[in-house]
Amino acid sequence: MPRYDAKPADAVWPRAGDPDRARRGVERWLERATEQSDPGLRDFIAALPGDPRGRALLEAVFGGSSYLTELALKTPATVQRFLADGPHAAVAAELAALRADSAAEADTTRLMQAFRLAKRRIALLIALADIGGVWPLPQVTGALSDLAETTLDLAVAHLLARAAARGLLRPEAVAAPDSSGLIVLGMGKLGARELNYSSDVDLIILYDADKVPTDRPDDLGQTFSRMTRDLVRIMEERTVDGYVFRTDLRLRPDPGATPPAVSLAAAESYYTSLAQSWERAAMIKARPVAGDRAAGDDFLGFLTPFIWRRNLDFAAIQDIHAIKRQIHHHHGHGAVAIEGHDLKLGRGGIREIEFFVQMQQLIFGGREPNLRLRGTVAGLAALAEAGRVDRDTAASLAECYRFLRRVEHRIQMLEDHQTHALPADPREVDALGTFLGFPDAASFRTTLTDTLRLVESRYAELFQEDRPPEGAVTLVFAGVDDHPGTVETLQRLGFARPSEAIGVVRGWLHGRYRALRSERARGLITGLVPRLLSIVGGTADPDATLQRLDGFLARLPAGVQLFSLFNVNPDLLDLLTDILGFGGRIADYLTAHAGQLEAVLAPDFFSTLPGREALQERLTAELATARDFEDMLDVLRRWTNDQRFRAAVHILRRLSETPACAAFLSDVTEVALQALVPRVEAEFARRHGRFPQGGLALLAMGKLGGREMTIRSDLDLIMIHDAGAEQESDGEKPISPMVYYTRLIQRLVSAITAPTAQGALFEVDMRLRPSGNAGPLATSLEAFTTYQRGDAWTWEHMALTRARVIHADGPLSERIEAEIRSLLALPRDPDKLRRDIAEMRGRMARQRDTGDIWNIKHFRGGLVDVEFIAQYLQLRHAAEHPEILHQATAEVLRRAEAAGILPEDEAETLLRALATWQRVQAFLRFAVEDRFDPAEASDAMIRGLLRAVVENAAADPPEDLDAAAAGMRQQAAEVMAVFDRLIGPPPPREEKAEG
Repeated sequence: MPRYDAKPADAVWPRAGDPDRARRGVERWLERATEQSDPGLRDFIAALPGDPRGRALLEAVFGGSSYLTELALKTPATVQRFLADGPHAAVAAELAALRADSAAEADTTRLMQAFRLAKRRIALLIALADIGGVWPLPQVTGALSDLAETTLDLAVAHLLARAAARGLLRPEAVAAPDSSGLIVLGMGKLGARELNYSSDVDLIILYDADKVPTDRPDDLGQTFSRMTRDLVRIMEERTVDGYVFRTDLRLRPDPGATPPAVSLAAAESYYTSLAQSWERAAMIKARPVAGDRAAGDDFLGFLTPFIWRRNLDFAAIQDIHAIKRQIHHHHGHGAVAIEGHDLKLGRGGIREIEFFVQMQQLIFGGREPNLRLRGTVAGLAALAEAGRVDRDTAASLAECYRFLRRVEHRIQMLEDHQTHALPADPREVDALGTFLGFPDAASFRTTLTDTLRLVESRYAELFQEDRPPEGAVTLVFAGVDDHPGTVETLQRLGFARPSEAIGVVRGWLHGRYRALRSERARGLITGLVPRLLSIVGGTADPDATLQRLDGFLARLPAGVQLFSLFNVNPDLLDLLTDILGFGGRIADYLTAHAGQLEAVLAPDFFSTLPGREALQERLTAELATARDFEDMLDVLRRWTNDQRFRAAVHILRRLSETPACAAFLSDVTEVALQALVPRVEAEFARRHGRFPQGGLALLAMGKLGGREMTIRSDLDLIMIHDAGAEQESDGEKPISPMVYYTRLIQRLVSAITAPTAQGALFEVDMRLRPSGNAGPLATSLEAFTTYQRGDAWTWEHMALTRARVIHADGPLSERIEAEIRSLLALPRDPDKLRRDIAEMRGRMARQRDTGDIWNIKHFRGGLVDVEFIAQYLQLRHAAEHPEILHQATAEVLRRAEAAGILPEDEAETLLRALATWQRVQAFLRFAVEDRFDPAEASDAMIRGLLRAVVENAAADPPEDLDAAAAGMRQQAAEVMAVFDRLIGPPPPREEKAEG
């Protein structure tokens, strides 16, 4: 073993790991003598290889490390100072000179150069003391930590002065940086004074807004964040002179969502409410290293109850085990390797020793203050003294720690790389053993293997109850670095961007969203994460699905109840990921309206869709809770959207067939309007009264009239009243029927369409009223009858075939429906009827895209053509066969076949095509916002669409969209054959005469 009490003259230098490189290094060393102007240094360089001890030093350095070789050749005076003064005095002098020369430096570039040149010299001094066994490990790591702390101190003072010069801080911040309110906490190895040669310096930058001397308090966040970014640049930017230390700020509170510098108030709030157990573990080593150290000590004192809990709850213990699992992934899992083995994270490595200490400190330190130490070796000794660890175990682990750190240091000395892995080349491993002073490769390998196995066994004894079962996945999100096992697991689950996925989950565990702010909610989501990621990984695009899930959680108002339900009812989690994996409109809707998922909590959500009476009962009960008219509107909107969401899920999973969903959506709409209209009327009547001899009716047209509603159907409505023109309403402000019903309908349409936090009820289209947009909003029954019998176009009578009264006061409903049946049963000129319908269809085809098969409505042979056939049959034959009249297209076709008007084969062709068009349209209405674009669709959406094409849910779907489109085109061609036989193509367009 090296002699840790030796002086430079007594150093034990290892043999050259690469004799040829050592020889070339000595030659280059001697060449430096001719370049020196100082005679004393020139003589020293020339004489050193001739001295046995000097040559041993040079060969050890030149034959072991190319990085140290360059430092020695660039600064031979440093080697001279090491041998003359000893490392302690030499390092102290370098640090003192750095402080003296840089304390008042105003130029950032010169400051950065001074830091880097001092780093060269000090790093070489420390390395020589380390290689020769002059210093034990604590002095090596302590000196490296002193270098980091000194440069940080000087950089902070420099940046405070710059901020003061710009007027951002008052001059006293410069005069007394140690009371400036700016806190620089050193974390990890810097905090524990255990820094290695290529360590990052882990920092948390805080500022006490109440203490900072400034006349611009509102700018403090921006000021200190800019200062922190400049601090990082000063420390880690690579220049021609190298760098000082890489700097890592990711241990600050929720680094993905917070600025580089965090206010003290925000940090205190975070650590006392949102921080995780691994952050408690990180705080064990926290130490003020620059700036206002007293304020830093006060902050750590404030956090003492957070770090050192007297009682650990179950969730905290689970978190501790999760941290343990973070280092449980190793290359070559079953055996300790040498080549390529990671001395920090690998099995039996440094992190296992550190964790061994920290976890027991967390568990017992709340009750035993003597365990609250930053250093690893000191922590082991304290645990042994307290009886928490066997003394032999503590002593052996301390020795293992010192040895592994020495090996780690030699690895980093080789090329100044931030690595902890042994070389992959066996020859380089053997050379490393020589660099460490071992007499041969075998003894180094044996010592290293025995050390790793000893650490592994002691570590296993501590956590043997938490060994994961064979085949268990590794999913750990503690810390700030992506855990290799978690990355591999996520890749295996199907994630293409595992680092992004890890960042998303870390955001949840940090409580970044409102629904995750409580400790209970975070505990629940932590338990759900493995299953959730497994399910998400099974979707067609796991990365996109996880992003949608993140958006969903971001908008969720509260999480505990829902996360609890996910735990006891995993089917809900499956549904959520089904929807988010599906993508499209339904996923966007759910992400924007996360609270909508609460509808799933209804016990019969997945059961058979209820009928109208059950819906009326439920809505009545919901509305009974409304406090006023506005509250009633919100209750009604929420209830209606819940039902639409339920229908969407039934379509997505094909729990109910399309006709049942269409009827359900129509019933929901009808029940909602029947509840709304009387309330709007009553609210309006408070001022204007009513008409004792009159009433209002809502005539549903289109899909609502035919009970064929989709998720996004507009409401085609006609409002009809029967108040006499000479009357006035009987209220406080009496008005005429025309004015009364016009205003009432405006109120009603506003209540239906107004967007709120709960969404709108429906979109309303009133263009089918007499005279269209040019006509009055409210039509009297007399005017409606007169118009339909005298002025209506054929297309208006076609639309009337789907008319159905869904709300009416008194006997108005029977009168309207009788008039409609009478109108539809009037004899018509067959030729004119066919010509009018064919012309209208031709005009629509010219105005619309009829070439896209996924444009289900307008594609020739699509939905419009089937509906036109049904409407033609009614207008053509109702005079002789009034029994064929019905609002639903499918029922009309069935009745026409029964009446002998439509041949059986044609009826079957049309019904089969209609069912396909309605299934596909119902699917696309909730799937996409506008037109379906196969190139933009997710795989899940395409699979769902292929299932929608087939009539039977159990049948095999088409192989792909091309096969589905081919089958649909065939059906469309069959529909067009029936259309042409019954109605014919549109007549040729008349050309206008010229001149």
